[in-house]
Amino acid sequence: MTVPREEAGRAPRRAPGGGADGRAARDALTPALYVVSRRRIEADGVVTVVLDPMVGEPAAWLPGQFAMLTAFGVGEVAISMSGVPGDGGGLRHTIRDVGAVTHALCGTPVGSPVGVRGAFGIPWGVEELADTDVVVVAGGIGLAPVRGAIYVLAGRSGGGRLSVAVGARSPEQVIFADDLRAWRESGAEVELTVDAAPPGWRGSVGLVTTALSRLAFDPRRAAALVCGPEIMMRLVARHLVDQGLDPDRIRVSLERNMQCGVGLCGHCQLGPFLLCRDGPVRPFAGVAGVLAERER
Repeated sequence: MTVPREEAGRAPRRAPGGGADGRAARDALTPALYVVSRRRIEADGVVTVVLDPMVGEPAAWLPGQFAMLTAFGVGEVAISMSGVPGDGGGLRHTIRDVGAVTHALCGTPVGSPVGVRGAFGIPWGVEELADTDVVVVAGGIGLAPVRGAIYVLAGRSGGGRLSVAVGARSPEQVIFADDLRAWRESGAEVELTVDAAPPGWRGSVGLVTTALSRLAFDPRRAAALVCGPEIMMRLVARHLVDQGLDPDRIRVSLERNMQCGVGLCGHCQLGPFLLCRDGPVRPFAGVAGVLAERER
């Protein structure tokens, strides 16, 4: 399947100052220097940046993993990969402007440096799903961490069916509209719904479970990947379990305040898990009880 291409205008790679070639070994807590080579506005307050290493090749990663991105002089934040493995180019991150660091990253112009640590975390494990029906459910910016997994699943040579349900607050907040069309054209079943819409909207209005209920899949042989706000993931996972899907075959991506990325600081603890090390992707069966406690 062809991956959609977007904005051109690659910035030239520049060698960092200091050292013979800039390739001295860095530990996991030292950012590598990257440069913003492409930038695209996906929706109001949502920007995708593509980062190229100033020296060498981009870090290896798998769908579902994240990197710690540094806006120099401002701070560091964990952002999931939103690219497609093997598509070439650099690291792609889709970022919502919600705080000082993300605001700085969203506003970083092409040609400016960004620090990168990672990739970190447990991926979606799409290589295990070659012959499996897969249901992907994403809410809002949660479509970004699962985008790469969808492209891998859409390009499978096996017999598995791919179904995708996407929810957004409004039509203006739908991200990756070109991808939704590409996935439909590749044979995937794609349903989109919004929480609220202006007059003239011809699509579905309602919670993402509304879109999910229109997907055709056999829960006895399906697996699910779910990403979005925590309450949405709990509702979706319970809906899938009620439909007969094994909770061990439902994978959710959990977010916490990640600061070190390598399981040292403890800021990302959720019950017994340090999500930078033991996540962010977890089977719902293993975290359902912890998430239920958070509802009380």
